[in-house]
Amino acid sequence: MATKPMNPDPRPRQEAAPTEADTVRDFLAANPDFLAANPDLLQILRLPVRHGGENVLDMGQIMVRRLQEEVGELGRRYDDLLAAGRANQAAQGRMHDAALAMLEAKGFEHLIHIVTRDLPQVLDVDTVTLCVEATADDGPRKAPMGGVYVLEAGAVDALMGEGTAVHLDGDSAGDRRVFGPAAGLVRSQALVRLSASPGAPPGLLALGSRDGARFQPGQGTELLGFLARLLERLLQAWLDLPA
Repeated sequence: MATKPMNPDPRPRQEAAPTEADTVRDFLAANPDFLAANPDLLQILRLPVRHGGENVLDMGQIMVRRLQEEVGELGRRYDDLLAAGRANQAAQGRMHDAALAMLEAKGFEHLIHIVTRDLPQVLDVDTVTLCVEATADDGPRKAPMGGVYVLEAGAVDALMGEGTAVHLDGDSAGDRRVFGPAAGLVRSQALVRLSASPGAPPGLLALGSRDGARFQPGQGTELLGFLARLLERLLQAWLDLPA
């Protein structure tokens, strides 16, 4: 009696579920430009080492390592630019607040009070003063208002340099002629030339900080220049000076 062949298993065979590695492999195969578009992944990928002897270097590893270093440097530069952008935005906001505060002045004395008493907090510095050169050898040596100092003739050019609009000093002590009793706190300063009127003596808007790195040569001065020009216009208006 012949033996009947066994019936095959009628149940359909189930293929093995793809692993995570299979999924990643299939994705990269379908998207060959993915790593080029995402170079930061090169920092964490590890390629197999291939060499033909003890003294033969794997150029693939060298190239990947170099790319990793370049990506890391680009990341650090991006972080630096982002931090600088945020700092510039904060500085711009403070200058706008200072300008609005000065525009709220109800008179000349109130303007001086705002500049020398309120602006230090608004601008996040330790002291703000105003200085003006004496017009004659026998002129007054002490201003009638706090935070305002009278300098000898020619002092503005001596302090800033002839024709200099904004002078920044880092890691330097404050001058008592400019900052008065607060000079001992000052470790960096910004001196901004004031020329309220063609016939008026030269003056200074002086900002001092106990942070030696707050003001440094090479920093942008556009915002300080804007604040000084606004102050000049307000002094002209309140003192009825010719423009």
